[in-house]
Amino acid sequence: MKKILKKFILGHETSKFMYESMMDYYHKYLVTDEQVIKKMFRKFLDREVELTEPVKYNDKLQWLKLYWRDPKATLCADKYEVRKIVEETIGAQYLNELISVYDKVDEIDYDELPDSFALKGTHGSGFNIICKDKKDLDWPKAVKQMRHWLKRNYYWSNREWVYKDIKPRIVCEKYLEEMDVGELRDYKIFCFNGEPKVIEVDFERFVDHKRNIYDLEWNLLEGEIKYPRDPNYVVKKPEKLEEMLTLSRTLAQGFPHVRVDFYIVEDRLYFGELTFFHESGTGPFRPEAFEIEMGHWIKLPKRTINTSSKLV
Repeated sequence: MKKILKKFILGHETSKFMYESMMDYYHKYLVTDEQVIKKMFRKFLDREVELTEPVKYNDKLQWLKLYWRDPKATLCADKYEVRKIVEETIGAQYLNELISVYDKVDEIDYDELPDSFALKGTHGSGFNIICKDKKDLDWPKAVKQMRHWLKRNYYWSNREWVYKDIKPRIVCEKYLEEMDVGELRDYKIFCFNGEPKVIEVDFERFVDHKRNIYDLEWNLLEGEIKYPRDPNYVVKKPEKLEEMLTLSRTLAQGFPHVRVDFYIVEDRLYFGELTFFHESGTGPFRPEAFEIEMGHWIKLPKRTINTSSKLV
């Protein structure tokens, strides 16, 4: 069956949506968690994953996919449910304005939407439609895209278990933009056992994606994860850096590792999301020593599950 499906995928012209659906089927019914992780790791990083005694950052993320479970992490990964956690822990003032939440695409009244907005799938990564001006949006295409989101279980692609049991929904939030730079920069704070260690800033994402990584004193580091750094691109130390770090500590408590994202718009701090598997644990590091250092910061918990030998 595996060979037949692979032959069909490679031998036919398929849409991106159809391809993803077929691959989800393949991952769901024909392979184990460990097999998917090993194959994906080899494909993106050109080496074998170490799961017995992992040292590097990416290897430890794969270990956490296989052997660690925490129901709270699933709530935190849900783009809608996490709002309740944020409100209860650091306060509703850090939440972006919620326009509405939908169980079905047909519930969205396009005419009632504001001129600019952001639509996000609650149950995966990359399920985003950012609309700066409604008159420029291809709504039929957006509808098709969202219908596809709601049919997918993002978990099957790369075994990020936090997404497996999230109810598929769509949230609509207020459009955010830093007017002085013409985009929305992410301040991604990497926390390890509740303590922030480094901050990643992504910029020019839709032109020539780059990211700079800083220490807690806002010194630019030499390390890179997937995208290149740009030492000539000046990102000023945020005035709200200490506030972001304090809030990150609160949100990250109880987790071996989580990335806490914030935005700053018109001097206001907004919570972005919580991410447990940065780049799904397949983002290439440069240099290797940087990945080893970040790997050392992850203190692996005791195993709470063993999925390596069973078909899910």
